[in-house]
Amino acid sequence: MTGPKQQPLPPDVEGREDAIEVLRAFVLDGGLSIAFMRAFEDPEMWGLLLVDIARHAARSYARESEYTEDEALERIVEMFEAELSRPTDTGATTERTQ
Repeated sequence: MTGPKQQPLPPDVEGREDAIEVLRAFVLDGGLSIAFMRAFEDPEMWGLLLVDIARHAARSYARESEYTEDEALERIVEMFEAELSRPTDTGATTERTQ
């Protein structure tokens, strides 16, 4: 039985018992399916996490496409702001049982 295509662990996480996975994201049927834990006392830390992810994504586009890092980041931020202002789908959050 095969499962989803998963990313490998980041090298600095391998073998670390103090590392905590806080987010998994999968593209499924053209949409997004995620699993996460709150993980932080203050919600603004999620803003920091999302910005870090956006910067990594922009660098990836700069390496693998015709976009510069700044152009890619600008497009990511524009869509982020548009989706906050006019959501196309707010989705649903289902609590998992432990």
